[in-house]
Amino acid sequence: MTIADKATGGQGDNSSQPSFDQAWRDLRADDDIQFGELPVQPAAPPEPPPDWLLSFFDWLQNVFAPLGKSLVSAWPVLQWVLVAIGAALLLFILWRLFGPDLMSQRRPAAEQEDWTPDAIVALALLEEADRLAAEGRFDEATHLLLQRSVGQIAEARPDLVEKSSTAREIAAQPALPEKARNAFAVIADRVELSLFALRRLGADDWQAARTAYADFALAHHGQIYQEAQT
Repeated sequence: MTIADKATGGQGDNSSQPSFDQAWRDLRADDDIQFGELPVQPAAPPEPPPDWLLSFFDWLQNVFAPLGKSLVSAWPVLQWVLVAIGAALLLFILWRLFGPDLMSQRRPAAEQEDWTPDAIVALALLEEADRLAAEGRFDEATHLLLQRSVGQIAEARPDLVEKSSTAREIAAQPALPEKARNAFAVIADRVELSLFALRRLGADDWQAARTAYADFALAHHGQIYQEAQT
């Protein structure tokens, strides 16, 4: 069987078979088959907004129309008001950034070096912390020294301590006396080991923090300092 015979269903003579063109014409003439483009239904127009919304928009326009005209007429003055507000805001930011340092530089050096907490208050703090240390609660005792030290500095120098100030930032304040910075740094280092390194403080840590605070707060008070050391 030839290839032609296979194409014609096994019959060599295909003269009786309809031609391809005729078959195509018959197919196109069949109304049950869609050859053309599908009809496009026009989109329905959007529904108009409700009357209450239109009335609200009209009311807004009536309210703000005079305001807009007023702003246009007052703009020559308003622009200078905005400039003044911007300048004041800039000055405020600069003062917050650099004002404390400038004030500390103007403060007499003797006043910076001589500042210490009240001796009675400092001694009472040491006694309270000693009671915690005597119970082996060295972390709490050292943390108490840090908290009360921050309060004493904030009371004496409110320009140096803010709510966001960290212990290291306070310890690095150049406006504090050097002895105060050194004592505060020793205490803060121990507290950081306890809180962030998760290391329990021992008697040596507590004694280092206690000695640093006593040397700063009570060294100028003779007998009281000797009592604190014993």
